[in-house]
Amino acid sequence: MAVLRIAAVTLACGLAAAGSAGAQDSGAQSSSARSVWSRLLGSRDYEYDERVDLSLDGSAIIDVNASIPALVALRGARLDVDPESRFDRPAVRTLFEGPGVTLTDFSPFRKHGRRFVHARLIVADIRRLSAIRPLAWSRYQLMLTDGEYHFVQDVGPPTGTPPGDVGWDGRELVAFRLHLPSKITFHNAPDGVERGNILAWEQPLRDRLAGAPLHLEARMETQSILYRTLFLFAGTFLAAMAVLGAIIWWILRKGRHRAMV
Repeated sequence: MAVLRIAAVTLACGLAAAGSAGAQDSGAQSSSARSVWSRLLGSRDYEYDERVDLSLDGSAIIDVNASIPALVALRGARLDVDPESRFDRPAVRTLFEGPGVTLTDFSPFRKHGRRFVHARLIVADIRRLSAIRPLAWSRYQLMLTDGEYHFVQDVGPPTGTPPGDVGWDGRELVAFRLHLPSKITFHNAPDGVERGNILAWEQPLRDRLAGAPLHLEARMETQSILYRTLFLFAGTFLAAMAVLGAIIWWILRKGRHRAMV
């Protein structure tokens, strides 16, 4: 048992070291850096979770799930962090509105005794996202270089104020996710490409509050996976039709030959 325990500890330390090495360029932590129980149970306490669903033309759909205290501490929002207070819809709507960005949906929910908000945004140009306050700490870039699309997001320091005692215990995380439409050729996400062609960068909330730098980077092919799948399906369908036509022609030809005999 002692040997197994030592081996388990050694393996855990090795995984943590490997995760840290892989995340140096981005500033994000690997999932192996989380506690053993949180990894086994799949539990993650995200106080801020941003997902960008990017298209090749530069347009994007953005989903933000954030606690009210996180918006106050990280983004300087003037909102009441008391979970029993009335949800201020006009203030939240104003927070997520800006030039070139359309707020299509937002709704409150509760988790861990805190009030959260989900907001969905649509933007025609990913570079315009910095125009709204919750996302103004990031600089978004999408460039076509060397025959590939190159996406970069640099997340700057927070601009908020301490929200007081809101029940944070040090295990909270922030996350930035990127869903790309074509084959990924390079990225600096510590945990690799997730199912659905998604990259994820995580950082402890305490590091984000301290202004630890976060650099997200990915490169992808210029052809959409959807188009490639459609072309493949069309090619397979045409090939099947050609084979079926050949079989029918052979049967008809054989039937005519028998009739002549």
